[in-house]
Amino acid sequence: MNGDELIRSARFRKEREADWQRLEQLVLAAENRGLQHMEFAETRDLASLYRQATTSLAIAREISLDKALLGYLEALTARAYLCVYAPQQRLGGLIERFFTKSAPQAMRRSWLYILLGFLCMALGAFAGYLLYFENNDWFYVFMPEELSGGRGPDATTESLLDSIYGHDTGTSGLGAFATYLFSHNTRIAIFVFGLGVFACAPAILLTFYNGLMLGAFVAVHIDRGLGPDIAGWLSVHGVTELSAICIACGGGLQLGAALLFPGDRTRAEALRHAGRDAVKLALVAAIMLVAAALLEGFARQLVNDTGTRLILGWGIGALWLAWFTLAGRERT
Repeated sequence: MNGDELIRSARFRKEREADWQRLEQLVLAAENRGLQHMEFAETRDLASLYRQATTSLAIAREISLDKALLGYLEALTARAYLCVYAPQQRLGGLIERFFTKSAPQAMRRSWLYILLGFLCMALGAFAGYLLYFENNDWFYVFMPEELSGGRGPDATTESLLDSIYGHDTGTSGLGAFATYLFSHNTRIAIFVFGLGVFACAPAILLTFYNGLMLGAFVAVHIDRGLGPDIAGWLSVHGVTELSAICIACGGGLQLGAALLFPGDRTRAEALRHAGRDAVKLALVAAIMLVAAALLEGFARQLVNDTGTRLILGWGIGALWLAWFTLAGRERT
């Protein structure tokens, strides 16, 4: 840089340096305290000085000023940009936005994949139910021994009834079964979401298999005339818990479909785009599993009337559905 250029650079800096220093002070205050804790005049000056600094940067690039000055202005305008335009929401605001807008909107956009998840579960349950009545031994094929806990075709009606209404307080009762079932279903929800990216098949098969176990388990009780009783017992936590698995399956299917049918995007771009909603579905499923654990741990133990159990389980299911369908809609 020759002497004229040095003089020009020094003059350029001298004319504007006071504004840059003031902008740097405001940026530092915004970074430390947040815009919400700054005075109105400070935020107004921050926006105004940011625009002036970007103009100065453009001029400095045009007239080829020294690299040190260009580097300073680039760093200053980048920090100011983040202060002025970056989202200012804190964790509480992000959580509120998730529940009031992001999650239900993602659920509605992904309705087809979620429906497929429910369909896989329903078909599995129907198949398990029919196969049990075709041959009772199918129960032992679908239901792991540690999961059945003696509640199979060989169990007496009295023992099944005692388990449903909590009279059997031993470790072989439905309380232990429900705890094991919740742990099993949580693992299934994680797997169907995570493995759905592998061409959808693992998510479909796992959800279908979970339905097979459900159908065979219900068939045992219906075979003994305990259909309404087991429906009430399952409803308290099962409506929420099984729906969570289907939603997680829907998220996995969404990821798998993005890889199989990327459309005009590359597979990486399609996966990234689908992942925005799929991850929200996984979070919703996790929240529902936590709610199911609370229902299983408390509500099911305290409520023994079949009608009340049905109302409680399906009423909570209706609340989930209302959240998914009504929340986050834009007003017209």
